Amino acid sequence: MSQQATSIGTRELSIGVVGFGMRAGLWRYAHRPDHPTLPSRVTMICDLSERGRADASKALPDAVITDDLDQLLASGVDAVLVTTPDDQHFPVAMKALRAGVAVFCEKPLAITIEDCDTLLQTAMETGTRLYVGHNMRHMPVVRQMRELITGGRIGEVKTIWCRHFVGNGGDYYFKDWHADRSKSTGLLLQKGAHDLDVIHWLAGGYSATVSALGDLMVYGTITDRTDHSQDRMPEWYSLDNWPPTEQKGLNEVVDVEDVSMMQMRLDNGVLASYEQCHFAPDYWRNYTVIGTKGRIENLGDGPGDTIAIWDRRHDGSSEPDETVIIGSADGGGHGGADPLLINEFLEFVANGGATDTSPIAARQAVAAGVVATDSLRSDGSARRVPPLAAELITYFENGQTR
Repeated sequence: MSQQATSIGTRELSIGVVGFGMRAGLWRYAHRPDHPTLPSRVTMICDLSERGRADASKALPDAVITDDLDQLLASGVDAVLVTTPDDQHFPVAMKALRAGVAVFCEKPLAITIEDCDTLLQTAMETGTRLYVGHNMRHMPVVRQMRELITGGRIGEVKTIWCRHFVGNGGDYYFKDWHADRSKSTGLLLQKGAHDLDVIHWLAGGYSATVSALGDLMVYGTITDRTDHSQDRMPEWYSLDNWPPTEQKGLNEVVDVEDVSMMQMRLDNGVLASYEQCHFAPDYWRNYTVIGTKGRIENLGDGPGDTIAIWDRRHDGSSEPDETVIIGSADGGGHGGADPLLINEFLEFVANGGATDTSPIAARQAVAAGVVATDSLRSDGSARRVPPLAAELITYFENGQTR
């Protein structure tokens, strides 16, 4: 049994970071040596690239910087943030779990169903704590919509639609490894894992059968390609990169879809759909949830935007019967969700217990995305999502205790 299965209490946690790219910015919320009740400090960073190590040295000059993962895992760290590119989540998390080091794995948990299941099995066998970075479960828009649903405001949920307008798609996902299916499986999984998890959370069930259509409709025709492996997204991102057909410097490999349309039948009977477009002019996601007593829909997804509620019958289009303003957590990325996410992880490392994120839910989002990607790359037919072993579900739903 791993030492992580016991309570650490209130001593300062030692945190490692593996992969110092864009999502490594989460270190800011894990490096809090002055926290009054649960101090923590980033003590060691591992990155294979010269650029990553140089950036880490500038950000955290007192931390040990290395390119040796074994050195980091043997250093005595209590936990590690795995913020590598997606295809490296599995090998890094596996090593950490086997070393008895608690793991924060940025979403998606892995890029194949088999790797997800192996990680869950390893976490259970070793007793090492595993946490997945589905930060949208801490976003105010999602939490407020879920509170309306669980409070019975629209009755029993019957269907959910999500439209995701990825206006920054050309810059965010087609100029680096995201555009290469060998490193991401596809954007229906890589980008969609967030929304699939939210759909499942709002609906109270997991996808049992899925189908999808998709295509590489715009970015596949652009021939201007660049090796950005030593660059970072802010160095090429600009709102002036418009229209999408005039993008420059795409990744050398572009073989993922820039449009995806997915249908889901959940195990509780809820029907759902998810649409994702990477050349839309605007960047936000819209959830519509319809129940037996009304519907809710977010109009914008950030602080100050609104959640609209219709809970009376109307003749034709109408203004909402009520609107709720989307709030904001106290600073940090994704509407304040990122610091809340890391705080929950650190509390989990120290003391265990239930969390709002779920490794089981993370696996189910990957499974739905993988099977849907198989569907859209063939005939678009409905396909069954493989079930997860009952003992794993029980273990993780019991707070990772036997």
